[in-house]
Amino acid sequence: MKASIRQAAAVAALGAALFGMASAQAGVVPPMQKIDGIEIMSGGIGDGEAAAIQSEARHWPLTLEFAIKNKARSNYAADVNVIVRDAKGHTVLQTTSDGPFLLARLNPGQYTVQASLDGKTLQQKVMVGHQPARRLFLWPAGTDESAS
Repeated sequence: MKASIRQAAAVAALGAALFGMASAQAGVVPPMQKIDGIEIMSGGIGDGEAAAIQSEARHWPLTLEFAIKNKARSNYAADVNVIVRDAKGHTVLQTTSDGPFLLARLNPGQYTVQASLDGKTLQQKVMVGHQPARRLFLWPAGTDESAS
């Protein structure tokens, strides 16, 4: 009987330890915000939050990712100024990303996205439809030296 209680206690302790490690590694999804009538989620600082927001991205019409090329790899970028315009050129969203990912719940349609970092602006067109769309904005090395 005592052996069974000790085994059960050991299993419970191991389970609690594993749960604690998993919880520490799991990131928290950043809060949803509403800007200019558009729902967004922005963040991804740290491995846990980056993994959480990337997992959440499959439920959002548009995912924007921001990075700076640094030799053989890329570093995430944050504090990116983002402007999204519809097909008629009207600004539908203007914000600053809190991290390397910005998710936006846009209506289906054609959009132009401008992303600015350290005075350098990149622009891409994107079609938002029934499947999630994703765009990577990659600035050249040396663009925001403070980010490295």
